[in-house]
Amino acid sequence: MAEQTVQIKTEAFPGENELQALIERVKRAQIKYSTYTQEQVDAIFRAAAIAANDARITLAQDAVAETGMGIVEDKVIKNHFAAEYIFHKYKDDKTCGILEDDAAFGIKKIAEPIGVVCGIIPTTNPTSTAIFKSLISLKTRNAIIFSPHPRAKKCTCEAARIIRDAAVAAGAPEDIIGWIEDPSLEKTDYLMKHPMVNIILATGGPGMVKSAYSSGKPAIGVGAGNTPALIDKSANIKMAVSSILMSKTFDNGVVCASEQSIICHKDIYDEVKAELKARGAAFLTKEQEDKLRAVIIDPKRGTVNPAIVGQPAPVIAKIAGFEVPASSKVLIGEVTDITAAEPFAHEKLSPVLGMYKCDNFGDGTAKAAHLVAMGGFGHTSVLYIDENEQEKIDTYGKTVKTSRVLVNMPASQGAIGDIYNFRLEPSLTLGCGSWGNNSISENVGPKHLLNVKTVAERRENMLWFKLPPKVYFKYGCLPVALQELQGKKRVFIITDSFLFSSGMVDKITGPLEKMGIECECFHQVKPDPTLGTITTGMEIMNAFKPDVIIGLGGGSPMDAAKIMWLLYEHPEVQFEGLALRFMDIRKRIYSFPNMGKKAELVCIPTTSGTGSEVTPFAIITDEKTSMKWAIADYELTPSMAIVDSELAMGQPKGLTASCGLDVLTHALEALASSMSTDYTNALALEASRIIFKYLPAAYNNGAEDKKAREKVHNASTMAGMAFANAFLGLCHSMAHKLGAAFHVPHGMANALMLTNIIRFNATDTPTKQAAFPQYEFPSAISRYARAADYINMIVNDTKNTPYIEIKKSASMEDKVEALIEAIEKLKDELNVPHSIQEWGVPEADFLAAVDELAVKAFDDQCTGSNPRYPLISQIKQLYLDCYYGRKWTEQA
Repeated sequence: MAEQTVQIKTEAFPGENELQALIERVKRAQIKYSTYTQEQVDAIFRAAAIAANDARITLAQDAVAETGMGIVEDKVIKNHFAAEYIFHKYKDDKTCGILEDDAAFGIKKIAEPIGVVCGIIPTTNPTSTAIFKSLISLKTRNAIIFSPHPRAKKCTCEAARIIRDAAVAAGAPEDIIGWIEDPSLEKTDYLMKHPMVNIILATGGPGMVKSAYSSGKPAIGVGAGNTPALIDKSANIKMAVSSILMSKTFDNGVVCASEQSIICHKDIYDEVKAELKARGAAFLTKEQEDKLRAVIIDPKRGTVNPAIVGQPAPVIAKIAGFEVPASSKVLIGEVTDITAAEPFAHEKLSPVLGMYKCDNFGDGTAKAAHLVAMGGFGHTSVLYIDENEQEKIDTYGKTVKTSRVLVNMPASQGAIGDIYNFRLEPSLTLGCGSWGNNSISENVGPKHLLNVKTVAERRENMLWFKLPPKVYFKYGCLPVALQELQGKKRVFIITDSFLFSSGMVDKITGPLEKMGIECECFHQVKPDPTLGTITTGMEIMNAFKPDVIIGLGGGSPMDAAKIMWLLYEHPEVQFEGLALRFMDIRKRIYSFPNMGKKAELVCIPTTSGTGSEVTPFAIITDEKTSMKWAIADYELTPSMAIVDSELAMGQPKGLTASCGLDVLTHALEALASSMSTDYTNALALEASRIIFKYLPAAYNNGAEDKKAREKVHNASTMAGMAFANAFLGLCHSMAHKLGAAFHVPHGMANALMLTNIIRFNATDTPTKQAAFPQYEFPSAISRYARAADYINMIVNDTKNTPYIEIKKSASMEDKVEALIEAIEKLKDELNVPHSIQEWGVPEADFLAAVDELAVKAFDDQCTGSNPRYPLISQIKQLYLDCYYGRKWTEQA
């Protein structure tokens, strides 16, 4: 039998196959671990923390023995912190399964592990960092593979082994923690870029952190620190000096957050210096400073010389070629230069400090910011100051670009959190944000090793139906309704010159004056009221100081009244903000001020069309810029509406037709709107029925048909109530722009385009559908069909209108077409032209403007609630079809 040969993959570097096998084992372990419950994970987390804490002394001894850096007793504290504080902080945190479940709002947040973590460990903190990263990985159901520093590989791997064994004994998968026994740059690079590795936690030198971010994997890295400590003249000097020395001597200064420079106010400089000396600081002579400068920075790498990192002050002095007393805690050079040429201005990771003198707090803050810019962007800065000096604290915090601004605390112990401030998260990996080219700017914790899935169930937000608190209606109700104003002092009436000269205003002032209410009238409002008119009226109003404002007339006087009410109550408002477009009126960028504190607004319509007496809308024109501001907010809803059809009896036929078709458009657009509700639908349907039944009689018979006039007047208000809450659609968007460009009356502009808009909307397969949660699917066809049925109803054995015929076998599409035919018959009865061209807009002028009209109509406030979200090209086609009197047809 022939021998079989096993093919072994050629290694790109020594140990590649072994590392690949390790990664695969850890990945399998993590997949299994990802199914564990919170109870299982918490038990493993606890066991691992206890084991790490038990080994804190031996691991500290191993770290110092192997690296030659730091102090055993201080490394014991770091190991203890990494085990105890991390466990205590996060032991009750939920990191598995459902984190949040809000059934009412349909939101569920679910924690998922990221996967396999690559843990890069520095030589300065080899065991405490391994403990920290192991624990937060275990807490979040992740696995971790360590790549230790070659000078600290034994102690790092031993820390990992101790935690792994404890975790496995508590039920974790066997290979949940792994490590590279014999690290190399090739192995670390392979690990970071491996497809089974999901994230990198990189703590180390700038080169290693940069490699992590360049690996193509999500990485959380730690930037370099160059912590300045500013001592303000108001500071507690003994506390400041004690804190700085405690921090700087901790583990011989290897903590990246430790102070690198002191900045001291000139008024207390000598006192601080004396205190430092008394507590064991060695101030260097100029000659000693120059000698130390020569060894602080490694000239090849441009960073701190590894020979001095974590060494005691006397040893560093000896390396530099001079002697200091054996009791010296830190070496301090008194310097002035803050440039790359000054070694004392750099990160030193040893008990070496630069000390600067500042002239004042501003100068000291500027020096601190400059030192941070020398290599500590995003890390840590410290301020010692009287805690009552909040303005200075705020200034320092805003000026110095560090993620941690510590006030009156030692940097090494303060920055890692939960010791000097219990709200600062405990961590041994300190993010530096974009300033330090890091992905996060806070202390790293378990949350950074979680993927949080959000399950969002479809919900319909609370809807609304907002109207004036009081609506009075009936022929001749005006004097009775005005009794509601009993007790008011001054009423300011806003109207137009025709209503004033015709005696209509007297119908208001008479009853009010009998009640002892003083009246003032501003009657200069013209169609499309302007800011200039408003300004003139405001001068009179502000002098009169009314407690009631009355808008009397058609849309223009009522719009003017709303704007003047707003300016009377809040003269500081800006129209640019008021007129900002919104997708949802409840979430608009600009918040309207509360109204009604100085005066109530009463609106009394004298035409049957706008519905403005019950709506939150107003339009104002800036005559200097020709800009029309469309203002919409429920704060503009009038306080009272008086709908007295007696005031509308004298409308001419043209106005009756235009306004009546405006009412029909209001009703049908509110019905088809993506924001319609049961409340608005009822009003829209009834208003539509009334228009078809009574508008022809009101048009043909005028004041002789009191009932028809009253019915149409009521329909106008009902349609206003509907669209005040359901909003409108594309027909109004296009009419607004057509009217502004060619002075087509608003109601007429709507009438010229309404049937084509219905054709456009009546599809179950629109190019784009309106986005509103309650609008589940295209339903314009069914809504228009419902309107057709409603308008076609028989009331008291009498057909509602002769203009519509619906066969019993009619489909919904047939009913929509019957509605369109009925509207066209109604328009014929009212002598409405069949096209924009027939109305009188010159063809050349229209064609020159149509592209701009389409864009502006697309951006109109009404477009967003149209049931079919239009493309600009479709709006242009609609304009052209309406201009030439063509039927809208869907383009392929």
